[in-house]
Amino acid sequence: MGKNLKIGTIKILTVVGLLLGLVVIFVGFNGKGTAVTRTNTPFEIVQKWELPSVLREISAISWLGNDKIAAVQDEEGIIFIYDLQKSKIVDEVKFAGPGDYEGLAVHGEDAYVLRSDGTIFEVKKFKEPLPNVFVHNTFFSTKNNMETLVFDKERNSLLLLPKDRSMKSENYKGIYAFSLDTYDIASDPILKIYLDDDKLTPFIQKQKYKTFRPSGMAIHPDTGELYILEATRPKLMIMKDNGEIKGVYPLDSRQFPQPEGIDFSDDGALYIATEGKKKAYGVIYKVDLK
Repeated sequence: MGKNLKIGTIKILTVVGLLLGLVVIFVGFNGKGTAVTRTNTPFEIVQKWELPSVLREISAISWLGNDKIAAVQDEEGIIFIYDLQKSKIVDEVKFAGPGDYEGLAVHGEDAYVLRSDGTIFEVKKFKEPLPNVFVHNTFFSTKNNMETLVFDKERNSLLLLPKDRSMKSENYKGIYAFSLDTYDIASDPILKIYLDDDKLTPFIQKQKYKTFRPSGMAIHPDTGELYILEATRPKLMIMKDNGEIKGVYPLDSRQFPQPEGIDFSDDGALYIATEGKKKAYGVIYKVDLK
């Protein structure tokens, strides 16, 4: 009987050990199987806003000041003004009909919205009751799947970055500048993300262009560094203003199931917006950089 008891105890301890091992594996890896710990994520979440259902598919954000953020989602031609203090939408600006709207940048009184086919909607004095809207075509198309738009004050330009197919080479993805002085886009990129960069080696894909698929970009107001999101396999790239990749950091897909929007406040606080999966809420996070 004592022998049977010992065998039973060993079996129980073995099962417990296996269960503990599975827990460690689950905690140590995110939903995509990539290790995510506090040590390899360049920020800590300090505040969270669950968004109303109309922003479940939030696709871009832009800081407005006075605790307000402008946002678009990928179905309606509307700019939503979200008040962080009141935790609600306080205004809506209709600029176009339904469409796949993926990028947003605000400069002064004007807003710019990027459609996935590369079309830019310029919404002049967007806070006024009847803003004027101008449509600008670019050389991008749906095969590029455009999602990234940010205002670059140094160049007085909008920066655009393809999510999928590149314009000239499969070896890099170019960042292009749309001038707000000439309303023209240069054919050559101002910076290149080389997909064979050592920092991207852990994320390499069989189809090279899928190695990094940008979904949003912001410029740090003090350093000029580019903070570039990917939503497909959630991660954040930090790139120096000379094009050198500083780091690529996986994001926990339980917190960031589909991170699409990113922007800095004037004082350097970083905000990241993620779509909600399976009818979950879209979310805006405020994070502190380490």
